[in-house]
Amino acid sequence: MNTQLFNSVKEIIQKARQRVYRMVNITLLETYWQIGRQIVEDEQEGKSPADYGKNLMQNLANQLTIEFGKGFDYTNLTNMRKFYQAFPILDTLRQELSWSHYRLLCRLDSEKKIMAIKQLKTMLV
Repeated sequence: MNTQLFNSVKEIIQKARQRVYRMVNITLLETYWQIGRQIVEDEQEGKSPADYGKNLMQNLANQLTIEFGKGFDYTNLTNMRKFYQAFPILDTLRQELSWSHYRLLCRLDSEKKIMAIKQLKTMLV
């Protein structure tokens, strides 16, 4: 077999897989951000987040799990809500970071979050 041909085709496949991964990651982040925004905006319509929020989130989680399966439980919806609150401007999200990265960043206070993002930027470049 021609090694040069194999290596060329292999490189094409690897680049395609990387593009697909990036697009899936971007779409996932945007989707979770939009879900978080919807939840926050619904809560801000004058309802008490303490009582209403927990029932809203649990009911929404139940319905989404029935419709779409795993991945939309109460904990994940809470993470999406926190994600939107921590990063309220969609265009500022770093496409190089995954959902796992953002979940961890949401747990940090603002100063630590800024430092962590700067460190991640240098690691990903």
